[in-house]
Amino acid sequence: MDGILPLWKPRGMTSHDCVMKIRRIYKTRKVGHTGTLDPEVEGVLPICIGQATKVVPFLTDTKKTYIAELKLGQTTETEDSYGEIVETMEVDAFPETSEIDTCFKSFLGVTEQTPPMYSAVKVNGKKLYEYARANKEVERPIRNIEIYSIKRLAQNKNDQTIRFQVTCSKGTYIRTLCVDIGKRLGYPAHMSFLERTQTGNFTKEEAVTFEQLEKTATEAERAAWLKPLLSGVDHLSSIEVSEQVKRKVQHGQKLPRPDELPRTNPFLMVHHGELLAIYQLYEKSKQEIKPVRVFQLDKKVGE
Repeated sequence: MDGILPLWKPRGMTSHDCVMKIRRIYKTRKVGHTGTLDPEVEGVLPICIGQATKVVPFLTDTKKTYIAELKLGQTTETEDSYGEIVETMEVDAFPETSEIDTCFKSFLGVTEQTPPMYSAVKVNGKKLYEYARANKEVERPIRNIEIYSIKRLAQNKNDQTIRFQVTCSKGTYIRTLCVDIGKRLGYPAHMSFLERTQTGNFTKEEAVTFEQLEKTATEAERAAWLKPLLSGVDHLSSIEVSEQVKRKVQHGQKLPRPDELPRTNPFLMVHHGELLAIYQLYEKSKQEIKPVRVFQLDKKVGE
């Protein structure tokens, strides 16, 4: 069974927990997730099954959309509501709507972000949260992220909270974004709520819950929840190939570089709607392209 399951991850489970449970439900070990969600966070978590595990790195690299809430007046060691409070300030003048909107606009585009200490980012082979738990200071790497859109949804002066929707690049920490927004508004802040509503083309509306999955009695019913591989990588450009070239692609052969280069690198090799392989430009030869992933011969994956 091959395809992508748009899972709605519940609170209280790690992404790895979800993978283990899907392995039992679908009776296969070939299962992988496409971007970690913290245990306290629920949301869209595409799960790749069978042949689809080959596209995990490409789906992980897609845009993500979140509904988040930040609370002004307090920062915590984990930058969310589950950590110890490390700074408090009275919010004597809650920001006006126009001030909030202007602040949000200043985060659009490519910007730098320092990941939180309680994160899985590695420094010298160790995860940052391992340093944090050992009370060790370490220099954190500054990374470029991109905010594609961000808009205010609501604000509550009584609770000192601002709710917003953000679409961002891979590797963006929304906890840190909440802290940085608070700083620009003049107050300490932390993330008080988070939900991921979209990963790539997979949305909350089409996501499947574990409750729904556990009600499926037959293999055909479980297969019906799966999306084809193309739905997970259609952010990549594609080249339509002939029947003759199809056979070469399926055998993982290098091919002549096309006259018109695809918009993205890597890119898809497709024949009549069937995903055959993912190719990229061959760095050792300007005249060739080479396969990165090749999918099973004569099989329509995820259909």
